[in-house]
Amino acid sequence: MLALPVLGLGTYLAVVNLGDNFHPVIPGELYRSAQLTPKQLETYVHNNGIRTIVNLRGENKNQTWYDQEIDAARRLGVEHIDFKMSASQILTADRADQLVSILRSAPKPILIHCQAGADRTGLVAVIYSQQIGGIDQKTAERQLSIVYGHVGIPYLSGAFAMDESLENLEKHFSRVQ
Repeated sequence: MLALPVLGLGTYLAVVNLGDNFHPVIPGELYRSAQLTPKQLETYVHNNGIRTIVNLRGENKNQTWYDQEIDAARRLGVEHIDFKMSASQILTADRADQLVSILRSAPKPILIHCQAGADRTGLVAVIYSQQIGGIDQKTAERQLSIVYGHVGIPYLSGAFAMDESLENLEKHFSRVQ
């Protein structure tokens, strides 16, 4: 009896993580996705007026996906920003403050992405939603959830660092405000 729901969940996660995982966070302001092909990127830029891409995988010169993304951004007249994060490492308060500053000043709408669009992208979507978009904590935290492919299980998921980061940053941002 348990096998069917587990199989269904596994299939769902595979589809989310193997697809483009493109979703509006705040329509007209912030979008999220997995790593996109140049054609997908072109479609989403044109359909949503995207003016900035924030790549959470960091600079990866001479990697095909990175060089194609840089070329596509240049061709489309879109600003490209690299901000290196790891889904398996805590995002510090200092780095989060740097990120908020970047996101606050970047031309909008912004597309944020990592490889699968689930973990790093989820955390950044929460941060943006709360710190810039003014969205309440409960609603914002849905961005870091299984809906978008994030599975944060202590000791079983390398991406649990994103959940820990969120906990730490909630305390940090509440002190800053």
